[in-house]
Amino acid sequence: MISGCAIVAGVVGRPIAHSLSPQIHNAWLEAAGVDGVYVPFAPDDRGFERLVEGFRGGAIRGLNVTLPFKEAALAISSQPSEAAQAAGAANVLVFEPDGRIVADNTDGVGLLRAFRAQAPQWDVAAGPVAVLGAGGAARGAVAALIAAGAPEVRVVNRTLAKAETLVGMLGPKARALPWSRAADAFGEATAVINATSGGLDGADGFDIPLAATPEACVVMDMVYKPLATGLLKAARALGRPTVDGLEMLIGQAVPSFEAFFGVSPPAGVDVRGLALKALGEKTA
Repeated sequence: MISGCAIVAGVVGRPIAHSLSPQIHNAWLEAAGVDGVYVPFAPDDRGFERLVEGFRGGAIRGLNVTLPFKEAALAISSQPSEAAQAAGAANVLVFEPDGRIVADNTDGVGLLRAFRAQAPQWDVAAGPVAVLGAGGAARGAVAALIAAGAPEVRVVNRTLAKAETLVGMLGPKARALPWSRAADAFGEATAVINATSGGLDGADGFDIPLAATPEACVVMDMVYKPLATGLLKAARALGRPTVDGLEMLIGQAVPSFEAFFGVSPPAGVDVRGLALKALGEKTA
């Protein structure tokens, strides 16, 4: 039961109907016995700032932020974390009673948690990592990988100038390459991470030369709908180990839940199973 004292948090994005965050957070809330609720918001492109300003002062406790508002979330915040600043984007906003908006980025935490869960043999420090894309998700991934000890992160993007801009913000361990040199980027890579929206709702939209990756290279896709994207199917056909976007979503949700509700998610809740059911996927 939700009372008049319930803690309210949510997720904001456009589109948002595909988000599994409400199922994940509300399952944890119920299991933990927390008087709270987690709800979706879908403002139009010009309504994000008005929505956030309306929550300033603690009308709700916090928001997760997804596409296309992550960079705007950082810009509107008054107290960004080091992770958010390094990523150039925020996926968590916490509204303090004094009017401050605290911003964080837990995408990097989620990415690394996903690798630990589904590719525990992978060592971030063992060699270069290739990241596809140069948007906010890519920047967060690159920043997290460098902070975790990756010796080099190769940013591959269709628009080289955008990749070069991202690399310029993240220092000498990041390197920009055009899409035409993706095969070069994959050479000796310990992991390839798709940080573009390609694959969302099955629209893969690009060709990736996965055969150029080493046999032990882990292939990860941040997209989780469909769960088995074209990229992951191609990787599995080559015998490459894979990490899916759903595991990253769950991984980034843990610190978000803690920030919003003040407790850790309770153990024993099969939120992955719930999410797979919502996606229409087999839980086995």
